[in-house]
Amino acid sequence: MGLGGIMPRKSDEDPSARTANAVKPQGSDGRVEAPLTGSGNECLGSNDLMERVCERPNLQAALKRVRQNAGSCGIDGMTVEELPGYLRVHWPRLREELLAGRYQPQPVRRVAIPKPGGGERELGIPTALDRFIQQALLGVLQPLFDPTFSDASYGFRPGRSAHDAIRRAQAYVQEGRSFVVDIDLEKFFDRVNHDLLMGRLTRRIADRRVLRLIRRYLNAGVLADGVVIGREEGTPQGGPLSPLLANVLLDEIDKELERRGHTFVRYADDLNVYVRTQRSGERVMASLRKQFGKLKLRVNEAKSKVRRATASKFLGFSFWTGRGRTIRRRVAPPAIKRMKERVRELTRRSAGRSLAQTCKSLGVYLTGWKGYFRLAETPGVFADIDAWVRHRLRAVQLKHWKRGRVIYREMIARGAYPAAARRAAANSRRWWRNSAIALNTVLPNDLFKRLGVPKLAS
Repeated sequence: MGLGGIMPRKSDEDPSARTANAVKPQGSDGRVEAPLTGSGNECLGSNDLMERVCERPNLQAALKRVRQNAGSCGIDGMTVEELPGYLRVHWPRLREELLAGRYQPQPVRRVAIPKPGGGERELGIPTALDRFIQQALLGVLQPLFDPTFSDASYGFRPGRSAHDAIRRAQAYVQEGRSFVVDIDLEKFFDRVNHDLLMGRLTRRIADRRVLRLIRRYLNAGVLADGVVIGREEGTPQGGPLSPLLANVLLDEIDKELERRGHTFVRYADDLNVYVRTQRSGERVMASLRKQFGKLKLRVNEAKSKVRRATASKFLGFSFWTGRGRTIRRRVAPPAIKRMKERVRELTRRSAGRSLAQTCKSLGVYLTGWKGYFRLAETPGVFADIDAWVRHRLRAVQLKHWKRGRVIYREMIARGAYPAAARRAAANSRRWWRNSAIALNTVLPNDLFKRLGVPKLAS
């Protein structure tokens, strides 16, 4: 259901607002002004940004995106599917509060998820309503801010992806920049200084209502164990607005690197600067420590290093040198290790699920994994992983058959030679060994494909 049946008709609005472009400001006489983008130092728009946030096309797009992203409930328990009905009743009041600058966001719900390298990452899940309002803010602010960001910034920007960032990094290494200054920021999203961030936003946004609303989102607090904890720093991951705010703050680092003529790639808080020598890298590292210090951000000294580009990893990928000294992409070893750990969880032989059920859940995971890591130029590695995955699935089926006579009967029914079936039945508890030797013909590769397990090497 779209917003057409939810939002009231704007008959009470200024007629010029109904025809305004969502990303082009208008002058007081209704004429469309020149796009307000450029070097990043000028103010964006006039005092009508909140009116543009509340325009019907922008709200419709925001609701559609929030429903597509789904996600967990906030502290009020409202789901994204319940949101349209809520807006149908309460939107006139909410719109009045937003335009008057009175809207007060609710605290976020704290959720901790495990980090790939160990430890936990805290997410702050806003309510469905606040996700919708943040998305509407983003729909107006993103087109204004984005053209002013550095060309080397790729995280959470329209038309850009992690794959684009990896290709650019690969090109720098191919050019002979064989050392990388690999920067890891310590709990970046938890340590964003509110005053510094708001200072950058105030230089760029003229509408004080938008600024007040962003400040309220930053200060809304976190609900943990039934108690609301106030926040004096940080922009909780989980809301649509947080990535844009991160880019606004870190764009200062990008501009300084550009001013000094460095080649770099940044994806959110992952920053790699590519240089030709170890000594150059150490100088850049020292300079970046000072720059991040000015923003009251801390460099994680244990994870931030100057190293050979082929010994580093970036966004789950690393590089290797192929024939003719061509730089190639591969899946970084830690990413393969994490993938295998997850596959082991999904194919546990004691899970009590049928082979079809196991393949269904495994197929969902591997399809997503393949979609991201398809950029790797290592078909042989993918072929080895395919074989290992099928080996585990055959062991699952063998465990389900369990007894020797059942193994013999099922294998014969699927066309196995009697001698092979007898050998497998005689060693019925050796599931891993038998699955590699005896089950290749009775459980062929095509079976797993039909059950939804994708082939990685394609």
